[in-house]
Amino acid sequence: MKNGGVCVISGASKGIGEACAKEFAARGWKVYGLSRSGACPEGANGLCCDVTDEKAVEAALKEIRSREENGIDLVIANAGSGISGAAEFTKSEDAHYQFEVNFFGVFYLIKHAIPYLRETKGRALAVSSAAAVFSIPFQSFYSASKSAVSTFVCAVANEVKPFGISAGYLLLGDVKTGFTAARRKSSAGDGGVYAGAIERSVAKMERDEQNGMPPEKVAKSVRRVAEKRRLPLKTTVGASYKLLIFLSRILPLSWQNAIIRKLYT
Repeated sequence: MKNGGVCVISGASKGIGEACAKEFAARGWKVYGLSRSGACPEGANGLCCDVTDEKAVEAALKEIRSREENGIDLVIANAGSGISGAAEFTKSEDAHYQFEVNFFGVFYLIKHAIPYLRETKGRALAVSSAAAVFSIPFQSFYSASKSAVSTFVCAVANEVKPFGISAGYLLLGDVKTGFTAARRKSSAGDGGVYAGAIERSVAKMERDEQNGMPPEKVAKSVRRVAEKRRLPLKTTVGASYKLLIFLSRILPLSWQNAIIRKLYT
């Protein structure tokens, strides 16, 4: 794909989204970053947009299209959030919010970008997670929402292919960002029936995250994928995670789940 087109990134005020905005801008792309605060790194154009508000997403894309005579070439659905806790004790409103951000935020952005991407034969990328493949205990709703993203993009890729639009998703492993501190954690049941298993699992998960890849490395991978001549449907970011995803194709699911249980509980 040509460098220097117009790129729209959600969740661009911090973490992976901010790093992507910097990386794409440095490589000559004109970047529009969407976030609730409207904050964006230097070199990019920030717009206030809550991805859980479909009308706001539609309006933001319409505004960007009105500014860009040659249209929108790429959208990156990156905005996300995390919750943790036992499924048994998770509040319904928290579970709904997890899907509103992680799944419906992706859906709204891609849905309303398709008419503009049709004009440019552009591309849509969504940020998923290795947790979509290896469901993490006490992070069940995060895992489920990311799995939904991966499945959704696979279907959309076939729907939009006749228009010359390419769609793909990225499976990310642990990345060291402020995502860890922002996670909504619930310890309900941990002092009772789960006997400390929730705390142990979340602590292990957070250690892995804080020892994870820097967001700048992820951003470079995202940019390289976006600029490939042919956009891959699925891309795993990080050498160790590529091995894990490969193993997921050859090991029985019961073995995979038993390994995850031992690692996280």
